[in-house]
Amino acid sequence: MKAPLLFLLATTLLASAEAPWIPLFNGKDLSGWTSKICHHPLGENFGNTFTVEDGIIKVSYDGYGKFDKQFGHLYTNVAYSHYILRMEYRFAGKMMADAPSYVNLNSGVMIHSQSPQSMGLDQAFPVSIEYQFLADEGKGARPTANICTPGTNVVMKGKLVTEHIVESAAPTFPAGEWVKVEIEVRGSEEIIHRVNGKEVLRYQEPQLDPENRVQSAEALFAAGAPKMLSYGHIALQAEGQPVWFRNIELKSLEPTE
Repeated sequence: MKAPLLFLLATTLLASAEAPWIPLFNGKDLSGWTSKICHHPLGENFGNTFTVEDGIIKVSYDGYGKFDKQFGHLYTNVAYSHYILRMEYRFAGKMMADAPSYVNLNSGVMIHSQSPQSMGLDQAFPVSIEYQFLADEGKGARPTANICTPGTNVVMKGKLVTEHIVESAAPTFPAGEWVKVEIEVRGSEEIIHRVNGKEVLRYQEPQLDPENRVQSAEALFAAGAPKMLSYGHIALQAEGQPVWFRNIELKSLEPTE
């Protein structure tokens, strides 16, 4: 009977040592986050793009006349490396009329992102890895949880992937539905996308793109940034489509090495 008891004790200790889920958003205000909107200075929440209401971060464009390529992101003040991020998103309302057509029912969360302080005044997107959020346009399958790679590349099945978008195996969701998403990030080793608890995409070795195919990483290379991406900021996207975010939580993971 001693062996089972020892096993149970070890299992209990292991479970108790597991890192807790930590809220990244306090549900009341944008403390711990910094906005950077294209054509506007760091920290200027132009047009109240990002607001908080009823425990939800809401992206809206009520304060805009035109979108005018004012792509925005809301960054965590802290950079992260090994973690699981979970949250819920929901689309609300219509895209800005002058925004690019691809932003319709389209948003996302960026991980391994460059800092907002390193963004250029007129830079539209951070060099990062994007977990893309999509919803049904009524034109056929449109899976959520794809990967987009502004200024980056990844490896899948042992091969370097330079395409900007790789589709996931996730289903297509209605625009007004809350969707639970999760991304497991293990430094520069591996990243896993999950939707409603199911794995839908997996890739390895996130890295800067020296060819600058979509978004230039030249400034980061010039500043001495390593090619492999092992950490970075988390950023919520605002690219012309109203969207809501809630229950944003993070659990730290121990590095495997």
